[in-house]
Amino acid sequence: MSRKEGIMLKSSSRAIGTTALILPVVLATSPMQAWPSAAQTAPAAAVQNVCQVTVPNGLTPPGERPSLSHHGNKGLWTALWPEGTVVFRPGGSGFVLRDGSLQMKFPWWRGVEGPLIIEGRRLDVAAPPLRVHIPAGYGASGFQATGLIFPTPGCWEVTGHAGEATLSFVVNVVKIGEGPVQNGSPYAPPIKRLQPSAAGAIMSRRG
Repeated sequence: MSRKEGIMLKSSSRAIGTTALILPVVLATSPMQAWPSAAQTAPAAAVQNVCQVTVPNGLTPPGERPSLSHHGNKGLWTALWPEGTVVFRPGGSGFVLRDGSLQMKFPWWRGVEGPLIIEGRRLDVAAPPLRVHIPAGYGASGFQATGLIFPTPGCWEVTGHAGEATLSFVVNVVKIGEGPVQNGSPYAPPIKRLQPSAAGAIMSRRG
């Protein structure tokens, strides 16, 4: 082998070794772009390995279309979030209330007659109990809209009661950044503002 051939062979070996070192780094830092799952966006302290969330059993309420998110029994049903994680993200669903609590709409279906009663507690650390908004006007059975109010993010057990029926599930509540943009209580009554004409009439009467 000539001196020139030896230099060329050594240069090629160095180039191959450099490529072998760089290639895994490029592959590791350039994954296919995809919408992050709830587990990917959740803080490290709220990973699902810590919170044993409920997997929906797929039991569908009477008269509803089948869905993998449905969870229930013969008396009560609800719909659970994907991966058991209720995510409050900017631009997403839910509300951040004035006290910092997190409110999310949850549908319920009653197969028995009786008012729906919901309670809940945080499992991983001490926290105030779950609060609930249950609007009236949905009848003695069937569908019932609700708003579950979680005082803090974390691992929560929720239990609903109606008549003799009971249904419990566990969800992981995660807040990303400032949470949804529609901050404020969704059930706060709107502030009534007087029209200029009405305001003028009131002022004239006072005068």
